[in-house]
Amino acid sequence: MRLVPVLVVAAVIYVRWVRPWQLTWGATPEEVSRQLPGDDLVPKPTFNATRAITITAPPERIWPWLVQAGVTRGGWYSYDLLDNLGRPSAQRIVPELQNLAVGDIVPMSPDGKHGIPVRAMEPPRSMVWGTPGDTSWTWQLDPAGAGSTRLISRIRSRYRWFSPAIAFSALVEFGDIWMMRRMLLNIRERAETVPQQGGGPGGPVTRSRPWRRGQGDRG
Repeated sequence: MRLVPVLVVAAVIYVRWVRPWQLTWGATPEEVSRQLPGDDLVPKPTFNATRAITITAPPERIWPWLVQAGVTRGGWYSYDLLDNLGRPSAQRIVPELQNLAVGDIVPMSPDGKHGIPVRAMEPPRSMVWGTPGDTSWTWQLDPAGAGSTRLISRIRSRYRWFSPAIAFSALVEFGDIWMMRRMLLNIRERAETVPQQGGGPGGPVTRSRPWRRGQGDRG
């Protein structure tokens, strides 16, 4: 019975201090409260995380890293052993992975066939992945002056409390911050240091296909 008070205290600490920190890592109050493309996909989320980082590079240099993300593609730039089948995430821009478009799947499975659909793209400012009523993942790139960018990631999800999927939701609740933090830091490192034009290590960059309005876009 001594374990019960310990669990209660731990739960209070998590809800009061740890959860607010992990749901808003790096983001300003304005970034957390603002409306972003894709919010309408999950109107009443159980999990609503807005994380952000400043990158000393314009949106055009960051965008290609996001476009090529995914298992069997460029990886997730996080802990590769956990989220990329142990394969190193890309250290350069891969031209043949730059043709992502609305309706495509950002793969999350080993066979590259299952993942999260692309709902809307507005290069190089915003991209929305998601499934209505279930999960949305928005990337927002805001110029921050002096050639810098605020890269904002927002994940909104609705937990299915009485479904086997709640086990995955628990992993998101407690593990997402560590993967997301690592991903943002590694994208920053790549965007700030990897050449993307000419004959440098980044290789040439090709444009994404023209943006098309997706179901997750307003208007």
